[in-house]
Parts: sequence; structure tokens; C-alpha cells
Amino acid sequence: MSDHTTDPATEAFVAHRNLLFTVAYEMLGSAADAEDVLQETWLRWVRTDLDQVRDERAYLVRITTRQSLNRLRTMKRRKEAYVGPWLPEPLLTAPDVAEDVELAESMSMALMLVLETLGPTERAVFVLREAFDVGYDEIAAAVGKSPAAVRQIAHRARKHVDARRPREAVPPSQARAALESFRRALETGNPQALLDVLAPDVVLVSDGGGVKQAALRPITGAEKIVRYMLGGIGKTKAAITAEPTVVNGGPALLIRVDGEIDGAMAIRVENARITGLYYVRNPEKLTHVDSETPLTLR
Repeated sequence: MSDHTTDPATEAFVAHRNLLFTVAYEMLGSAADAEDVLQETWLRWVRTDLDQVRDERAYLVRITTRQSLNRLRTMKRRKEAYVGPWLPEPLLTAPDVAEDVELAESMSMALMLVLETLGPTERAVFVLREAFDVGYDEIAAAVGKSPAAVRQIAHRARKHVDARRPREAVPPSQARAALESFRRALETGNPQALLDVLAPDVVLVSDGGGVKQAALRPITGAEKIVRYMLGGIGKTKAAITAEPTVVNGGPALLIRVDGEIDGAMAIRVENARITGLYYVRNPEKLTHVDSETPLTLR
């Protein structure tokens, strides 16, 4: 990419880069693939006659969406061969992302797992419409459908997601309080304190990708999860720390073993108790959380 910021093509791309990255990431669930999509978008953008472009933002979103759809279809084969549960690649995000309720929810681990159950076109339409409020005509141009068809797809996708999304978003302060109680209980190894902060029907999904040890299926139930987590901690003599952070717009913990990052654990909170734990241990997915600079999205 050119470093000449006075170049109109570069200026336009840089101005919208965060938005384009977020669109690609929410469609793919992979920061690495989103970065590749941005590179492909850039290569197509610099070959575009800007005199023929009426709306640079819409045109760039259109290119990014099409490249993301192409990549979604190739990623399907990778996910089918994946060992154990697949979780989105966690992103270290600036704390103010959590204050944007719609953005934080749209990129949360819980909702992104729901988006995995949509087809590629449905996911693209849902992300563009619900997360970024893109008009139906613009979405139609991006996905190669008529505006009428896009409206139907959006309605169907919204109905599908609403039936599966977390019941209700909680204030960020309540989620942070639950995370802090969970962190203290985890570091002290206090089983009762863990049971107090976990909802009875809490679900733990762990992603090791066949590289790091992880449960091959989701674990449901507070007592089972406490036994699983404390059993694992009890088998190691290493120093384990849990550092509060913000991942995908919500409270999370960076778990370190002897100072080295072991994984990122995002949480879902409902009624002041944790109902979902999403633990990513696959080292290939931890690049964007083992960083000093959180991503500012949009």
C-alpha cells in the first residue's frame, strides 16, 4: 500500500479502513482473514476510476463484502476439518467499543457464534443491515441480489438470529462486576465462589484447534464447569494469572501461565451471572489479544 497520504485513493481507503475491517471481521470471525480481505480490497480499489465513484464508502464496503463472501466459502472447508469447537478469533478492543451497545453486541463471541449458523449471503446481509445500517440498495449491489430479495433475506436472517441470540444485554458495569467476581474465584480456586457467579445452566466453549488441550464439546452446567476448570488448574504447578481486559467489545480475561499468554476467555452475562464462557487457546487465534494496542473499530 502506498504511503503517500495525499493520494486520493489512499486517503479514502485509510479513512474507511476501520469500518472495512470490522465488516470483514464480523462476516468471517477471523482477524487474519479480514486483513487478507482488506489487502484484496485495496488492490481492487487502486485500479478503480475514482471519477466514476459517487460514494467512496459504499463502493469500498461493496468490494469488501464481495471479497468476504468469496473467503467465507473457502473457510467453510477449513471449519469442517477443525478439531473441536470453532470460536471466532478474539480481538482486543478499546474500552469505548463496549459503550456502543449495538457494535459491542454485533461482535460479541455469543452473537458471532449465532452468525455462524447463517448462510454466507444471509450473514452478509445481516451484518451490513443490523450492525452498520447500510441501505437495502447498497446491500443489494454488494451481494448481487435485488433490493426486494435483500429485504426478504434480512427479515429471515433477523428472525433466525433473534431466536438464538442472548436473551438480553446487560449494562457494561454489571458485566465487569461479574467478571471481577469470576476472576477472584478462579485465581483463589474457590469452588463455591465460582458457583455463586456462574448461572446453573452456564455453557463453556473452548477452542484449542487441535494444538492446545480443550474440551472437544461444549460443557453445560456450573458444577461440571467448576470441576473441569479447577481440575485443570490443580494439575499444574505453574503460576496462573487472569488479567481483565476488553475482547470483542465486552469484558474478558487474558489467562497467562508463568507469564506467557495461554488464552483469552470472553464471557456472556445475564441477570448478573455468567451464562457463557468462550475460551480461545488456539495460538494461531491469539495474535490480536497479545498486543499493547487495542483495535478501535468503525
